[in-house]
Amino acid sequence: MILDESLTSRELRAIDMNAAYLGVSTLQLMENAGRAVADAVMCRFKPRSRVAVVCGPGGNGGDGFVAVRHLAGAGYAVEVLLLGQPELIRHEDARANWNALQRMRSSIRVTEIRDSSQIPSLNADVIVDALLGTGVRGPLASPYREMVQAINESGGFKLAVDVPTGLESDTGAVGGVAIRADLTLTFHKSKPGFRKGSEFIGELIVCPIGVPPEAELFTGPGDVHLVNKPRPPESHKGDFGYVLVVGGSETYSGAPTLTALGAYAIGVDLVYVAAPETASSIIAGFSPSLVTLKLKGGHLTPKSILQIQPFLERVNAVAMGPGLGLNEETVEAVNTLIEWVEERRLPLVMDADALKGFAPGARKLGNPTVYTPHAGEFKILTGKQVTGDYREHGRIVQAEAARLGGTILLKGDVDVISDGAHTRYNWTGNPGMTVGGTGDVLTGITAGFMAMGYPPFESAAAGAFINGAAGDAAYDDKGFHILPTDVVERVPQVVENALSGRMKAKR
Repeated sequence: MILDESLTSRELRAIDMNAAYLGVSTLQLMENAGRAVADAVMCRFKPRSRVAVVCGPGGNGGDGFVAVRHLAGAGYAVEVLLLGQPELIRHEDARANWNALQRMRSSIRVTEIRDSSQIPSLNADVIVDALLGTGVRGPLASPYREMVQAINESGGFKLAVDVPTGLESDTGAVGGVAIRADLTLTFHKSKPGFRKGSEFIGELIVCPIGVPPEAELFTGPGDVHLVNKPRPPESHKGDFGYVLVVGGSETYSGAPTLTALGAYAIGVDLVYVAAPETASSIIAGFSPSLVTLKLKGGHLTPKSILQIQPFLERVNAVAMGPGLGLNEETVEAVNTLIEWVEERRLPLVMDADALKGFAPGARKLGNPTVYTPHAGEFKILTGKQVTGDYREHGRIVQAEAARLGGTILLKGDVDVISDGAHTRYNWTGNPGMTVGGTGDVLTGITAGFMAMGYPPFESAAAGAFINGAAGDAAYDDKGFHILPTDVVERVPQVVENALSGRMKAKR
């Protein structure tokens, strides 16, 4: 999700979810959208003008229901035509506004159209297209196709709500027929398909409907929606990605374990952990789910990583760095391994000691990469110190992400995520998460989303939100007495709560 002049349908859905998280409900947004439609009619046509509002059963129809109420209240002769049966209105907000119309028996006329044979001639001064919104894909089915044809054949002024029905908002494609609008009133931001589909748009007005700018600037449940991969019944092993974690040393076995558990917690199918044999037996004993590659020696070496090479052909993403240490041989091995990962264009999350080993010769990599430093590691990686408030951090991080050609997730009180072109901030998390290991969990979550095929920027933004929210959930239960495993345990429920709309911002 990005701060651009146009937004895709999935990005807009994510923004709506983030707005609700911030306290601005989708019902409020629908009310504002419908009122904007009514205002557009009222500034062009006098009261007592005939207005036909043609509605589908979804959210776009809900915008139309709101417009009907406002227009009737302003003295217009309004008819609402519902394409389909009322029981098909399953969108909660649209249902609430449809129910309101049922009590307006003297001021409006309601016509239910159950099939194409019931479509009437439209003789209104204004015809409002509130049939389908941004979710249209492919050719229209009956009776939508016939209704669109009837609207196009009418002589009235045609106003499209958000998107002309039949036009794919993301691509501008038209599968046979689409509304040829005189005016398209689109909400919040323009849509990418409007340029290609300009002949169907007519006059275009981009109308704000009360979405807080923070819904795009700060992470929220919508970011989880963006990386939520559906699981159809026919899913099988491998569909949700394999991750390779490279970490551990004589001293550290917990760090790569937590990274692996973080990846599992968001639903990847398999995680391999490549660790020196001094750490791998401890890692293997932690959970039967962890598949360990026992590398010879007490630390990573140029020779031991030869054992890793075959597994690079099996995985979808690599997380490198937790607990590796900075032995001279390890630093050499890290940079060789980075080259191998780059050659295969595997998505890579670089954390902790991998960042430090990579830093002296840091360069743009040709594969999708996320760097996850804290402030000290950021200075080692880039030579720059973050100062000022979170906005200043964002400017510094964005410049360095552009220079490195990757995504940087700077961990802190306010996390900063930037791919060099766009910057987001994450407010979840709490001081209890200063305990060692919570950053390793974040590395695993981010790598897991990248293994599922999501872009680095979206993976990092969602990872930061989920990790911090899981830490907040642990704090709610235990105060500041948090272990990193407490964070791992709460990740699945955080994901489910985010997707179901059960989360509200705490600050």
